[in-house]
Amino acid sequence: MPIMTSLSSWNLEPPLLLCLVSAFLYWRGGRRQASARRAGLERRGRAWLFYSGLATVVIALDSPLDSLSSQLFAAHMAQHVLLLTVAPPLIVLSAPWSRLWQPLPLDFRRSAARAVVRGPGWRPLRAVARAVAHPLSAWVLFNGNLALWHVPALYNATLRNLAVHDLEHALFFLTGLLFWAQVFDSSPFHVRLDWLRRVAYVTGGLLVGWVLAIVLAFAPSPLYYVYASLAHRPGGLSALGDQQIAAGVMWVPGSIAFTIAFVVFFYRWLGPEPTGRTAARPARLGIAGSTDP
Repeated sequence: MPIMTSLSSWNLEPPLLLCLVSAFLYWRGGRRQASARRAGLERRGRAWLFYSGLATVVIALDSPLDSLSSQLFAAHMAQHVLLLTVAPPLIVLSAPWSRLWQPLPLDFRRSAARAVVRGPGWRPLRAVARAVAHPLSAWVLFNGNLALWHVPALYNATLRNLAVHDLEHALFFLTGLLFWAQVFDSSPFHVRLDWLRRVAYVTGGLLVGWVLAIVLAFAPSPLYYVYASLAHRPGGLSALGDQQIAAGVMWVPGSIAFTIAFVVFFYRWLGPEPTGRTAARPARLGIAGSTDP
């Protein structure tokens, strides 16, 4: 398929630039921290997670997959799976926040932190951030956002208007970060849910994706006019066949991250609570237990 191999089908757009800037800041922040102590296996693992998360974003939004998504609903769904269930958990687990912050000038960091934490002008934003960061709010935003964008009128709008399309992808990624931060510690942020509630949390997210996949798979006709109106599709697929493959992408690859999280959390819930020095190990891995406030 020429579109998948042509260099011209790779896009040089803002997501790539943002990922490159983030990668540079992370690298610089790591060099400053490594000057004080030798980087260990844990730090290298977190770096691998972060760069893999950025690479996933680039593959979703700047690779030939993005060009193919205008012709195949299944390719568009693959983008959504990457932005919702692959890139966000990788970045959350990498806990990159302090490393991204370190390279910025010290005076700027101090003044910005002081303004955000204590400034009266930022009080409404702090209130919104607290509300959005609540586990229930994050769950509703993540799943509501997913369902809303798959309403035919909105989905067709994303395919006709580039700005709407970019907004859709940005919201998928941001709500993905918010969702996965509720179940994985990402220092300096910590999970408020215990193991069993994390199991329920990811199970609920998994079921919402399954419902969407079932609707797409068993719809008697194509749901999205823009794809249905295409005269030709790669591989000679029909519009309904393309939609059914997209349902399979949501159902199977879209379930992998949730399933892994479910198994880990369920196993941790069944196991004994770690004490003493052993309690620090899961914390460093981003899956530490925590208690409700």
